[in-house]
Amino acid sequence: MTLSLDHVVIRVRDLEQTIADYSELGFTVQRGGTHADGETHNALIGFEDGSYFELIAFLRNAPEHRWWDEGNRAGDGLVDFALLPESVQAVVDGARQRGLSYEGPIDGGRVRPDGERLVWQLGKPATPDLPFLCGDITPRHLRVAEGEVRNHPNGARGISALKIAVRDLDTSIGRYRALLGEPLQIQRSAFPDHGVSFASFSIGATTLTLLTPSGGANGAALAAQVENRLALRGEGVFGIVLHGAGSAAPRLLPLDLTHGVDLELLSASDALA
Repeated sequence: MTLSLDHVVIRVRDLEQTIADYSELGFTVQRGGTHADGETHNALIGFEDGSYFELIAFLRNAPEHRWWDEGNRAGDGLVDFALLPESVQAVVDGARQRGLSYEGPIDGGRVRPDGERLVWQLGKPATPDLPFLCGDITPRHLRVAEGEVRNHPNGARGISALKIAVRDLDTSIGRYRALLGEPLQIQRSAFPDHGVSFASFSIGATTLTLLTPSGGANGAALAAQVENRLALRGEGVFGIVLHGAGSAAPRLLPLDLTHGVDLELLSASDALA
């Protein structure tokens, strides 16, 4: 079964301001349009590797929506990520056969600013440590534009890695094994000085690193990040590593412009190291 990273979801309050801020960071931002349910609208940042960021904001109160943030308690930031399947139905059926609950296929869609209507199907997991599935019915290039819009002045070319906060490493590893239905080459270890344990594996060209607090490192920055994600938003993605062009030094992009997203841009050589 072939799965790859489709996109990462960044929920924001003010889409226009977020478009301006990510443009200032050197990203080429495309307006996406309004979703079929009328609850949200979005903008996209597409990359050469085919993945993209979805900047999404609510148009009205939607307390039943999985990404709704009542009273803006958590604020702007990362909320989810999606994998791209050849068939949502096949992946959902396979996961269920292996004892993993996924809902779907669920019809979804969006109307672009030019009037083009897009249609896709979703598969939704029962737990937030797992990604949702997003499979196209209309051609994917209509949803994720190709060409010059994938070139960015800051040199970003694709998503190399995601960091995911989980409560129990063994449980989450088991869920990913059930989702993927194939052996995972897992690197597992602990960073005692950083107060976390982790497990890393690849899905397509993207490395996923699951992290959980291990205690014993008071004040460790990485442990604090993981604990903050779990306390404020629950399990889920909390950091992104992008690979870029050239040999510039790795840099963390400023949180005030990323809208709370822990976003690191590596050079091509650093990404391969």
